[in-house]
Amino acid sequence: MDRTLAADLARLPEILDATRRTAAEALATLDDRPVVPPQDAPPPVPLPGRGTGAEAALAEFRARWEPRLSASAGPRYLGFVTGGATPAALAGDWLTAAHDQNSNSAMDGAGQHLERETTGWLRELFGLSEAHTGTFVSGATLSNTVGLAIAREWLGERLGVSPAQDGVAALGPVRVLSGAPHSSIAKALSVLGLGRAALVPVPTLPGREAVDPAALDRALADAPGPAVVVANAGTVNTVDFDDLRAVAALKDRHDFWLHTDAAFGAFAALTPEHAHLTAGLDASDSVCVDLHKWLNVPYDSAVQFTRRRDLQTRVFANAAAYLGPLGPDPDLVHLTPENSHRLRALAAWFTLRAYGREGHREIVERDIACARLLGERLDRDPAFRLLAPVRLNVVCFTLAGAPAPERLAALREAVAADVFVTPTVLGGTAGLRAAFSNWRTTPADVDRAAGALSAAAKEIA
Repeated sequence: MDRTLAADLARLPEILDATRRTAAEALATLDDRPVVPPQDAPPPVPLPGRGTGAEAALAEFRARWEPRLSASAGPRYLGFVTGGATPAALAGDWLTAAHDQNSNSAMDGAGQHLERETTGWLRELFGLSEAHTGTFVSGATLSNTVGLAIAREWLGERLGVSPAQDGVAALGPVRVLSGAPHSSIAKALSVLGLGRAALVPVPTLPGREAVDPAALDRALADAPGPAVVVANAGTVNTVDFDDLRAVAALKDRHDFWLHTDAAFGAFAALTPEHAHLTAGLDASDSVCVDLHKWLNVPYDSAVQFTRRRDLQTRVFANAAAYLGPLGPDPDLVHLTPENSHRLRALAAWFTLRAYGREGHREIVERDIACARLLGERLDRDPAFRLLAPVRLNVVCFTLAGAPAPERLAALREAVAADVFVTPTVLGGTAGLRAAFSNWRTTPADVDRAAGALSAAAKEIA
């Protein structure tokens, strides 16, 4: 064994303890660190010929890289839709690395059993029936891709061909209809060979990002034949929800696969005030939910549900002597593009076991309350105007006067130490988004964020 590696093995408890102290200090100082520090890169260094051990690597990381990392685990990182890691999820993720399981085979099946238990809990959390089965993937993009891959095979089933066997050309032209799809839908269609041009935009309700069910009805009737509909349960800009029951009811008249992108909107099911928004989710043929958003588990983690696991295995089955058979309960290797993946389910299992439905409901409700509070603060500030109502956990806003992209960029940069928001465009107007999904965020963080935005807006004006 390399002598440096052997020395690290002998001192492993001390190395882990030093790492624990580094991690604890980073988390304890989240409030004091810039949310997004200046984005300069350190000068590159050459690959070492002979290493100096884990403790020296830790010291160099702390000196060169740690000061440049954002406080994305903290309460005022409101860009994208970024959660954090609850204490239990963090513990689960550390143990995931320590046990280093590749949980895809029944020949070493404990990880598979844990994942199935966890997806069962998640299915219950989101109000899905046992007709749905779930699988962990890396994020919403892969979850949407897997769901649409199953939809592609369903299209083949309706036409008497198998794209998994015969290639996507066997399908002929494909239509994928949606009102306000996430950008990952077009990316998935590109990856799957269906093409970005297969995505057919359907009119939304006036002033909304929710699809117009009557317009969807007409679009489906315009070209008879099997199609795919992507419904949205929580759009990125305004967290608008399609009427999932109305969309599903169209199946009585039209032949289509219903995929619902509920990346973070599915969590509305946890709170009685907003659970109606996810009514009808169970009627979907496939569902995407991102867990490193509102479940507050570390990156990367998402789950994909479907009613047609038989079609899922037809797409992703992997035949090799060292892999388990399909059977009635197929190994995870037959369910996603990955032949191997870390035991992502453990962090989710930990946080669900530790805090249960009620603990995660409290996080969701507190984040919604914080979003409303920021919306109220900005609505009262003459420097800003809201671009949409605060429907759930996202505040979409812009400068009241001359909301040019460069002025909004200057505003973002001016407040980066106190709060991170991301740019967007809604209805042709440049704006900013503040998305609340972190378990740490409180009204005090909203006060600090609103104060920083207000002060920066005055400076820019």
